[in-house]
Amino acid sequence: MLRNYLTLGAIGLIWGSQFVFQERALDDLPPVIVSTGRALIGALFIILLCRLLGLKGRPLHSWKTYHLVGFLEATLPFFSLAWGQQFLTTAETSILMGAAPFFAIMLSPLIVAGARIHVTGLLSVLLGFAGLLVLFAPDIMRGLDIGLAGGLAVLVSAASFAIAVLMLKRLSHEHPLLLARNIISAACLQLLLLSAVVLPFSDQPVHWSAAAAGSVIYIGATASGLAYFLYAALTRAAGPVFASLSNYLVPLVGVVMATAFNHENITFTTWVALFTIMAAIGINQIGNRPQTEAGKS
Repeated sequence: MLRNYLTLGAIGLIWGSQFVFQERALDDLPPVIVSTGRALIGALFIILLCRLLGLKGRPLHSWKTYHLVGFLEATLPFFSLAWGQQFLTTAETSILMGAAPFFAIMLSPLIVAGARIHVTGLLSVLLGFAGLLVLFAPDIMRGLDIGLAGGLAVLVSAASFAIAVLMLKRLSHEHPLLLARNIISAACLQLLLLSAVVLPFSDQPVHWSAAAAGSVIYIGATASGLAYFLYAALTRAAGPVFASLSNYLVPLVGVVMATAFNHENITFTTWVALFTIMAAIGINQIGNRPQTEAGKS
């Protein structure tokens, strides 16, 4: 049991810390390079890990499927997250990405056969939406500006990732690491193509500093590589409900690290938004537990 909690903490730390490192990378590199770099490093990491673990096997699905899920799980979220974070604080970005479970609740009836939105799910969505309104309140009062546009881009990342997670339930019979290898490899090819198209027309300077390169390597190897392995292992060992507790840790770790390492001045509304969203995730967690336990019996 201790191992499960340590694994859960590692996942939360990895996914929550990525926003601090990505902000450092964006100081010197355009978003398309940051997103492509993390996908490339992540793909190489997972391919190497599969070889070290002796995992082999032909893809069980068509590459069209992998490319579709890869676009939703990595290509679009990586790029829109990096673009949006340019105009937000690290704390705001981590809190907005914590909204992914709410999109999963709202969209699950459209994607997962037999899925329904229960009372606790609806309540958690409404509470989570209230938390987002609190976070966005200063920008909403000023009207549409680049900060609000950046926030909406991060929410697009959260929604896209949630859709991909729901679609992955249809592919659950494939080994999770082999599945991650195929999906992240497909996304890597898409982002390399996007970079080839976008970079010639980009006016943003590219400075390959040691800090920027190291940040991209860290994000790719951990948030886009190691975390997939840990999450798959934790899901198998303790179940999906326990693994989903990482949703609590990601925004919390992101805010704490923003305060500790970036010395961000966290406003009162940001703290209120953080704990409102965490409470909403908790309500959803309570609603999911009886269903999961019933499925085990």
